[in-house]
Amino acid sequence: MIIVAADGSGDYVRIQDALDQLEADRTERTVIHIKSGVYKEKLHLEKPGISLIGESAETTILTYDDYALKRFPDGEPYHTFHSYTLLIGADDITVEGLSIENTAGKGEEVGQALAAYVDGDRVSFRDCRFLGHQDTLFTGPLPPKPRDRATFGGPREGLPRRLVRQFYERCYIEGDIDFIFGSATAVFLNCEIVSTGMGWVTAASTPQEAAYGYVFVGCRLTGEAPAESVGLGRPWRNYAKVAFLHCWLGEHIKREGWDPWNDQESVTELVFAEYRNEGPGAVSGKRIAWSEQLTEQVAEAYDTHRVLAGEDGWNPMNAADTFRS
Repeated sequence: MIIVAADGSGDYVRIQDALDQLEADRTERTVIHIKSGVYKEKLHLEKPGISLIGESAETTILTYDDYALKRFPDGEPYHTFHSYTLLIGADDITVEGLSIENTAGKGEEVGQALAAYVDGDRVSFRDCRFLGHQDTLFTGPLPPKPRDRATFGGPREGLPRRLVRQFYERCYIEGDIDFIFGSATAVFLNCEIVSTGMGWVTAASTPQEAAYGYVFVGCRLTGEAPAESVGLGRPWRNYAKVAFLHCWLGEHIKREGWDPWNDQESVTELVFAEYRNEGPGAVSGKRIAWSEQLTEQVAEAYDTHRVLAGEDGWNPMNAADTFRS
């Protein structure tokens, strides 16, 4: 075990320094224990088989403040995908008990500002907090191409696209506009999803060949946004898939639930679904016509293990399922 402590009492003072000394071709999982403290770092994690374990999300904080409208020395803007606080670009990563925040500010002032850019397969977060405003949590990979310019920019530009799986358990995720977005197949289990303003919870870009996109199970959707001012999701790309099952939806959720994003995508190819949600925002009879209320039989297919198993049988609920070298 490697210990990182901001007060100098561990092996390293900075998390990045601990990561940099690891060999990329290790065959055993490495655990980095992070003591309580505030770590102002733009963190790059691109080696597989690492666990980052904070003392608690309330006291162990990774923070940075880059943003899309910020400019490089040559005058080029950062755009969305250079703005992250944490970048994960490796497989078999576990993060626990850590807050990841982007403090740049609201989107109308600074543009998009990612807390986390997660572009790895078999990545798990437990008891973590993701704090930001617009585009808080990006679950990679990138879509095939942007709509409004030649390239997305960012550190993962041009890499082969692949199907990846991610798991978020008992996490707190806050933001306003499209604050959970991207292409991964991801399960959010017993999470608190907090809308800090009007907007949309999700903007999925699920690949056509992926059976599942975002699956929220037993989550609570709360927040400070006005009544009926927040959509459950809108499609960032065609074939987007999002499902909320057994969730509690606050009064800030719109009656229609979902948004077609100015008709940029065909709604006939979307899977926006719900099953037995509760709360003032769970008004199933008022939902937009092309969304779906699942039957019990179909809902059974959204079992966490089935959604995430893939060809290798990954089960993030199994503590023994650790590192594939």
